[in-house]
Amino acid sequence: MITEAAAFFQDGCGRCDRFATPDCSARLWRDGLLALRQLCRDAGLEEAVRWGHPCYRHAGRNLALIGAFREDFRLSFPDAALLSDPEGLLEKPGPNSQTPSMIRFTDAAQVTERAKAIAALLSEAKEKAEAGLKPARQAAEVTLPDTLVSALDDDPELADAFAALTPGRQRSYAIVLSQAKTEATQIKRIAKYRDKILAGKGANEY
Repeated sequence: MITEAAAFFQDGCGRCDRFATPDCSARLWRDGLLALRQLCRDAGLEEAVRWGHPCYRHAGRNLALIGAFREDFRLSFPDAALLSDPEGLLEKPGPNSQTPSMIRFTDAAQVTERAKAIAALLSEAKEKAEAGLKPARQAAEVTLPDTLVSALDDDPELADAFAALTPGRQRSYAIVLSQAKTEATQIKRIAKYRDKILAGKGANEY
């Protein structure tokens, strides 16, 4: 993975075999991504790299992340639950998400069109960070598949590691396992994700 934010805008994140190729999503959306970068910099945010993506920080907090995908590119707000979003720009990343936390773009011109509202969100995020405010934890109940319960019963090390995960990370495993059509597939996925769980990561983290 990349270690410098500038590399992302040139070659991508480095997490797949499309890195530094014409097929890289970061190259596909480069103009829009650079426009988002400029907005974050103009807001006075510190540029860093988190999980292979440009991350914009203030007062010791991650406030915004830039990402590129085949179908779109995005600006995500980790503390979106604190933001008022009067223009209604934020949407949920997926059907299992609880909080609208990202702005999705399919054209570089959309960044220009929404620039004023995006700048307002970044400014508000800075104010919340300076005030030390954090989103309230959402106590969503996690229902574990029977196969995972059995695996945890049979593997004390895995059980301890799973119990130490945040509710959101636990929920990520419940979701990916529940999407498997057969019990055999669930068991294979548990084996596949064991090292991630031991490392304290969620199902979609790298």
